[in-house]
Amino acid sequence: MAGDGQVTFGSTVLKQRAKKIRRLYNDSILAGFAGSAADSFALFARVGAKLEQYRRNLERSAVELARDWRSDRLLRRLEAMLVVADKRSTFVLSGTGDLIEPDDGIVAVGSGGPFALAAARALSRHSQLDARQIATEAMNIAADICIYTNPNLTIEEL
Repeated sequence: MAGDGQVTFGSTVLKQRAKKIRRLYNDSILAGFAGSAADSFALFARVGAKLEQYRRNLERSAVELARDWRSDRLLRRLEAMLVVADKRSTFVLSGTGDLIEPDDGIVAVGSGGPFALAAARALSRHSQLDARQIATEAMNIAADICIYTNPNLTIEEL
């Protein structure tokens, strides 16, 4: 999982080396966010609590968090997207309560997400690069295109 380091407020860059990826549940789960930083920290805490409640069952935890996000009045106001992954599964959770498991295991969120996703899929299909190299190159391509994405990357692997 790779994340850039840029935090913006409108058209102003507030931070260039933010860490948007966290390790959860004894370092066996990765979670990354896009959107409001404060909202994302609240979501990290919620995911961690769900993982504890459902004994590291990522799919069940993600389903329950999506259900809460969709139905809870306070959670519905959060403006963020979350990617959670373990060695077997990857899920995207959105502020509308959507829960998506990609067909190919490749996901991207945030302003530069569509650029990174397209680059990662092309590199995955047409190169011999490993997952870390694909994530790095895809994020660098997104940073070259999207003004809300920078090349200060954090990369975490399971």
